[in-house]
Amino acid sequence: MTHDDVRSASDGLARHPLVGRPGKVIALHLNYPSRIAQRGRAPAKPSYFLKPVTSLAASDQTVERPPGAELLAFEGEIALVIGKTARRVAREDGWSHVSAVTAANDLGVYDLRAADKGSNLRSKGGDGYTPLGPAALPAAELDPAALRVRTWVNGELVQEDSAGTVVFPFGELVADLSQLITLEPGDVVLTGTPAGSSVVGPGDVVEVEVDVPGTEHRTGRLRTTVVEGETPLPEFSAQPAVDDHQRTEAWGSREAAGLPAPFELTDELVAKLQQVSVATLSSQLRKRGYNQLSIDGVRTNSPGRKMIGRARTLRFVPAREDLFRSHGGGYNAQKRAFDALGPGDVLVVEARGERGSGTVGDILALRAQVRGAAGIVTDGGVRDWTAVAELDIPTFSGGPHPAVLGRRHVPWDSDITVACGGATVQPGDVIVGDDDGVLVIPPALLGEVLDASIEQEAEEAWIAARVAEGAAVDGLYPLTGEWRERYEAERSTDRPNTDA
Repeated sequence: MTHDDVRSASDGLARHPLVGRPGKVIALHLNYPSRIAQRGRAPAKPSYFLKPVTSLAASDQTVERPPGAELLAFEGEIALVIGKTARRVAREDGWSHVSAVTAANDLGVYDLRAADKGSNLRSKGGDGYTPLGPAALPAAELDPAALRVRTWVNGELVQEDSAGTVVFPFGELVADLSQLITLEPGDVVLTGTPAGSSVVGPGDVVEVEVDVPGTEHRTGRLRTTVVEGETPLPEFSAQPAVDDHQRTEAWGSREAAGLPAPFELTDELVAKLQQVSVATLSSQLRKRGYNQLSIDGVRTNSPGRKMIGRARTLRFVPAREDLFRSHGGGYNAQKRAFDALGPGDVLVVEARGERGSGTVGDILALRAQVRGAAGIVTDGGVRDWTAVAELDIPTFSGGPHPAVLGRRHVPWDSDITVACGGATVQPGDVIVGDDDGVLVIPPALLGEVLDASIEQEAEEAWIAARVAEGAAVDGLYPLTGEWRERYEAERSTDRPNTDA
């Protein structure tokens, strides 16, 4: 059977053999804890998107992967079929408006997500991208928490989870949707997918089944075969486009997508960074053509403490009374940023070099310390200077100022690319600070810069020893000629023999 077989010859509109032609198909973004953990973001409330009715398909049909696309992903789900009109129903009454349950596959092309700008219309709304079936289970005979969803790809079980684990129970979803949207008989609600969703390609067969373990309630396997589309998208249409982020989300992990592991600031790297000064690191960055990585105009309020960590960012915009009223109070971006810090993070604050108010005080600095953060950097001012200096967390700033934040700033957003002290800082950059100042090191450069810095400091220590012995600096600093030969000879005898 093809997708065209599900279309009614009389009206040209999609009709599904199980549910007819629903008025709407509504899908939930995240619900299963296993999937939430995989995505790394936990929803406080349910969020939804619409799928076209023309995306419906029956079992044993094919689905096309568009030409030029690489990331067609399956999502095995439990689908609810609305049996009676629901409008502003109570949470405890939501399930009574469901007439049937069936299996669903919420297919999507990640290559088109960017073009959709969050709507999921093209990425998840293509013809045949919502297979349902093959059988329906009567909702009145079911405990929704007892339902199980399983998915197989080419006969291998890849997804299995129980509806008893979901964050948003199914009856609650119906009640929630009905507060603003009238749900009508035949409408379909997809309830989220567990971990295990991944990419499939032409020739792959995906099967989804919903059942109640230990009973006769089972939908049978909803079977869909992937085929390669034959009609390319015309030039006036948005074309498939992917990046490593989309590959990671589609496959479920960087490893599954065949991507290298993300950079990690390991204990070994931190130990090496402890050995070298910011001045030496700056020299090595300059040798590689990087001259704009110093956060200028900041100083530590705790001399002698070194700061090493990964950047998290916070941006302030210039003070404006109406914007401060809407963004400055309550649980604003500043407080959220401090609460989001984790072990090894350095919060880098863009304050435009404006030092006429405090951008952090003792309470928030203490919060960062308790969260395990490695430091704070702001090109603005710091309130409670002495109290902040007495904390264990190093703080670099433009200096002390007694005024509150709102005198000069509005907290705006976080975890974006910012400018601090004339340097561009991205979340994840390596931040190193000591009494000489603060540097931003792109993670891709860290290994070679660090090894070269350790070698440079060893060389300079040797030079300093010769100067202390009375040697003149000509030819010694920097090392040239005979001094270079002598240094290399002594270094070679100090190095362990690895050929033995």
